[in-house]
Amino acid sequence: MSAERKPLYHFWSPRYWPVWFGFALLRIVCLLPNAPALAIGRVIGRLAHRIGSKRRAIVRRNLELCFPDLPPEKRNALARRHFEALGMSLIETGLARWAKDDRLTSITSIDGLEHLQAALDTGNGVILLGAHFTTLEISGRVMRLKCPPFDAVYRRNRSEFITELLRTGRERSADTTIEKREIKTMVRSLRNGRIVWYAPDQSYRGKGAQVVRFFGVPTMHTTATSTLARLGKAVVLPYFSRRSDDGRYEITIFPALPEFPSDDPVADTEKYVEALEAFIRTCPDQYYWIHRKFKDLPENYPDYYAELDALK
Repeated sequence: MSAERKPLYHFWSPRYWPVWFGFALLRIVCLLPNAPALAIGRVIGRLAHRIGSKRRAIVRRNLELCFPDLPPEKRNALARRHFEALGMSLIETGLARWAKDDRLTSITSIDGLEHLQAALDTGNGVILLGAHFTTLEISGRVMRLKCPPFDAVYRRNRSEFITELLRTGRERSADTTIEKREIKTMVRSLRNGRIVWYAPDQSYRGKGAQVVRFFGVPTMHTTATSTLARLGKAVVLPYFSRRSDDGRYEITIFPALPEFPSDDPVADTEKYVEALEAFIRTCPDQYYWIHRKFKDLPENYPDYYAELDALK
């Protein structure tokens, strides 16, 4: 783990009390049965949709770009459902931290564990290649109950406090957390035959960023997965999760990506994006549309977020 981390009691000064208060309320909600707890999450999401005009516009623009054939009223309805999913994800993050094992196993199913075992049987490390769905945290906790120990990659928040809250929560799922820039640590873990849980789908402008089309729209995407797989001698398995209409969670581990890594990191990345797009279509409200997915493109590309007022 990173040597920079701080224990949570370090953040007990009054400036952090509003976050602690929200954290305590989340803990109380998570004591409720699943149905009413998630209902509260949906209400939180509807409120965020109503008052968050800037983020609402970003979601609508992303959906407009990715689903241009969908009528505007249906895209707006999808945006509302997305905010509900975001509200439920807040509750699910609490459940991932505090819920008992039997509670989680009773509402989840995992398909494709045989693919993970086959990859491990090769003696190589495994990259579980996920993505930012709203069910990300709770699915990781369930994977801990069903899979061999794994490491999880995380992204630092601008707030040290939020970073530690999220990281300590994720450590209920993973044996070790690795900051996304710690490539050497990831490679070492993979070469030791471990599983690394990695979600590289957000917009990226650092070293190795390339323009890759997502739903036909150019986006800046990291090609680091290809490099990581090559250096770590790892097998790469896409892994996604979704929340079903009855409140259960369905986790799918797909077969290893063929001929991955190749000599073409962009082509490798396109294989991942193709698998991701296919899964998004099964639950489009549950992908993280609230992020500016199509930002930081080179100058010869349009600024897709330049004019959002009409979508607020």
